[in-house]
Amino acid sequence: MCGFVGYVNAENDKETNQKIIKAMADRIIHRGPDQDDYYVDSEVSLGFRRLSIIDLDGGSQPITNEDGSRVIVFNGEIYNYQEIREELIEKGHIFKTKTDTEVILHGFEEYGKDILTRLRGMFAFVIWDKNTKKLFGARDIFGIKPFFYYLNEGNFLFGSEIKSFLSNPLFKKEFNEERLPDYLCFEYIPTTETMFKNVYKLEPGSYFEYENGVFNTKRYFTPEYDIDDTKNIEYWENLIDETFKGSTVAHGIADVEVGCFLSSGVDSSYVVHEMAKRNKVKTFSVGYAEEKYSELDRAVKFAEHEDVPNFTKKITAEEYFSVAPMVQYYMDEPLPNPSALALYFLAKLASEQVKVVLSGEGADELFGGYHYYREPLDFEKYMKVPQGIRNVLGNVAEKMPAFHGKRFLIRGRYPIEQRFIRCNYVYNHSELDKVLAKDIPSKEPWTYTKQFFDEVEGEDDITKMQYADIRTWLVQDILVKADRMSMANSLELRVPFLDKEMLKVALQIPSKYRVNDETTKVALRGAAAKELPAETSSMRKTGFLTPLNDWLKRDEFYNLVKEKFESDEAGMFFNRDYIIKLLDDHKSGTAHNMKKIWSVYSFLLWYEKYFVEN
Repeated sequence: MCGFVGYVNAENDKETNQKIIKAMADRIIHRGPDQDDYYVDSEVSLGFRRLSIIDLDGGSQPITNEDGSRVIVFNGEIYNYQEIREELIEKGHIFKTKTDTEVILHGFEEYGKDILTRLRGMFAFVIWDKNTKKLFGARDIFGIKPFFYYLNEGNFLFGSEIKSFLSNPLFKKEFNEERLPDYLCFEYIPTTETMFKNVYKLEPGSYFEYENGVFNTKRYFTPEYDIDDTKNIEYWENLIDETFKGSTVAHGIADVEVGCFLSSGVDSSYVVHEMAKRNKVKTFSVGYAEEKYSELDRAVKFAEHEDVPNFTKKITAEEYFSVAPMVQYYMDEPLPNPSALALYFLAKLASEQVKVVLSGEGADELFGGYHYYREPLDFEKYMKVPQGIRNVLGNVAEKMPAFHGKRFLIRGRYPIEQRFIRCNYVYNHSELDKVLAKDIPSKEPWTYTKQFFDEVEGEDDITKMQYADIRTWLVQDILVKADRMSMANSLELRVPFLDKEMLKVALQIPSKYRVNDETTKVALRGAAAKELPAETSSMRKTGFLTPLNDWLKRDEFYNLVKEKFESDEAGMFFNRDYIIKLLDDHKSGTAHNMKKIWSVYSFLLWYEKYFVEN
């Protein structure tokens, strides 16, 4: 696990380019504190920061092929690299390291872009061909590893984190204000754009080619459901269990000690159980002094059941607020998910003892873990009512005082793509004119995600929501905080549920074995129940809870946030009276505005780090 940077040179001044590329790499030293190295020629400059996991002595990057005509920088882990390496040796390729990085390079020589479909792992990489003067790069199918690029005025920069671009004089730093409404609705940007103008995210399952100033990108992989209704629940439980065992073995390969994150939920517990079969793996858990938000007791109990050491930390409110500005800096873009800060402390705790951890991200999206996936079951009969009647009932309900079923009737007016929960996740689109200081034209949030519903038009509504989450929420939120918070602490995080073999299984399971009236992750829980205590495999999903809702009502933190809301920067973007009222109403208990408050506050912390301080 590492980080890389690079750019196409504007001038052929090797000494200047060496200084610039090193400065860019130093910006992301947290991704690889063990080693740095560089490649600079008359055309491109490449830099690398290394966190040593495999081939500790010989794995330095950039790596070149036998004749030095191609060079690669790579971030990630390829779990089947050894078998591909043997194939390439048989075909005559000569290796000078034992790394998965070199396997990608020689694999590209042998198979071209088709090597991408052979890789099992998480990755982002760039290969420079000195003979053809072409750059080729790619990102893994889930988007576990980040890849950003800057295209503007003939300049092309790329890297693992946006902040590295700040050290390159070719980079023109500009705030992408047009995307602020999207951020407020989604809590992230739901497209390939970022909060920096002309900086983009390479899509998961995509590659790019850059030649003679021309950039082209294309998807090499898109998830496709192939539902198999002929198998019973026992078949899927057994297949999940068998495939997951293989995935944890693959994800456990390392030349350093591997640990695990552990909450009280089924996903991380399943990971720990499989890893503990082979090693007395260290586990790490965080919680809070406020017991109703803490899962520590259950995590400790499960660790005792598995006979594995468990290291814990209780996060205080003071610690939480003190790291918030730094967390937003590490994120690159503002991300107001409150669990990100808890994840930062969890990664910090683990990094004191190990270099690699396994975690349970991705299980919910692949196997149906979120409670709102059950919503189509609730709406199934109602959606048979004629659209006109549903419109009338929804319009009437919207104008009435609160009553049981009001939200159901209002949402029942819309098809699944318009009532998709992620679209107005923080602010409703209709609120934007109240919260923003000026009018910024914006699209209805559902218009961004509709394309994903269209791509699986023939599937049921549960499947449609899962697919949309895999293409948006998982990539833009879950995996962003997982990567940034782990790498901020120089820790490699691996996600065995997000494995191509696990995905093959998930894409075949009927929705009735993912979600039913009683529970979520039906088949996955059944598979886990073969291995775990019943109380763990059936544990209701709670998410990564925080006491932030309560903390914002305490005077010291209320005042801390209010000071930011009253600032000149807040006045540039937001209606200060409106956001302060959100804060006041939350403190008084007349409204629950935690997400809205934290979204604005996180943005202001981020903006201060990148456009005021930096």
